[in-house]
Amino acid sequence: MAIEHNYLRTLVRVSNIVKNYELLRQNGGQIIAVVKADAYGHGLVETASALAGAGCQAFAIGSVAEGAALRQAGLAAEIISLLGPVLPQDDVLAIEKGIIPFVHDFDQLDRLATACKALSRTARVALKFDTGMARLGFAEADAARLAEVLGKTPCLEVAMVSSHLATADDPAAFDFVAEQGARFARICQTLRHGGLSFRASLCNSAGILAHGDSIGFDARRAGIALYGVNPFAGTNREGLGHGLLPAMETTTRIVSVHDLPRGASISYGRTYVAERDMRVAIVAVGYADAYSRGLSNKGFLCLAGRRVPILGRVCMQLTAVDVTGLDAVKPGGQIHLLGGDGPGAITADDLALWWGTIPYEVFCLLGLNPRQYV
Repeated sequence: MAIEHNYLRTLVRVSNIVKNYELLRQNGGQIIAVVKADAYGHGLVETASALAGAGCQAFAIGSVAEGAALRQAGLAAEIISLLGPVLPQDDVLAIEKGIIPFVHDFDQLDRLATACKALSRTARVALKFDTGMARLGFAEADAARLAEVLGKTPCLEVAMVSSHLATADDPAAFDFVAEQGARFARICQTLRHGGLSFRASLCNSAGILAHGDSIGFDARRAGIALYGVNPFAGTNREGLGHGLLPAMETTTRIVSVHDLPRGASISYGRTYVAERDMRVAIVAVGYADAYSRGLSNKGFLCLAGRRVPILGRVCMQLTAVDVTGLDAVKPGGQIHLLGGDGPGAITADDLALWWGTIPYEVFCLLGLNPRQYV
């Protein structure tokens, strides 16, 4: 039996994810919903099922095993593994479950072909090219040889050719986006001259919103924007993400409320000393709940529509906040780490700023806590 070790609840509004999907597909091209890493903490099966019900026909996951979980849940749509076959057993799983793996080198291709022959099956693959991220992918110079090899490997069908943009969300670096786009277009042209037929995919969320007209290609991978984060927040292109709706909020409970007199310290290390008489609430959240210790003395929670500052160090399961001047604050009351009502509501961008990270990490970590769907 699972033991509930905390009082956190992460609430996910899948209806908002669907609305974001519908907004993004207005930009044209096929939208591939990126649900890797447990749908960025929003729930793999729940998110994919809601999007499939809204007409989404293609999903990108991380590991091949995530794709197998979607198949087991009854998803019949196209599933693409962005990590591809890391281990030999992934080759067999991808073939058996009809998952399209990203392939980034010739050894992987050879392994998959060998597995296909052993199983007397064919497989669809997605070719990953490096156009500027320098992580994974074939080089542009590999394209002609790749077309030749695949032409002699009938058990492998190329379903997609893809690359990933490095600076699509940075208006000051759009020149590099154009450079990547031109490189990718040359790669696709070489592959097609070599006899291959496929869909091309380059755009991520920021690419969909800002670059779809110039480097849209056939298929576009919607990730962070699907979950309500505007990749251009705080820039002069912020309007491009207008209308995206947040889908996640996280709450916990107040454990205790007490006075803290002027001159008294609170929490480990005495890193906060009260400059005035205060009223503090001790909240059931800490780094054991994937709530960063880095928020000590600089983060906020939302209580009754107001932001209340964190006092002292975030502990393993407890954090202190200043609730001076707020009425009816009682043990057992609900408080928001993410989301909330009124002007004090906390966005993923807010929390990421205080945390010193990005909204992706906020979602992935807070999504590790018990989830509810509303």
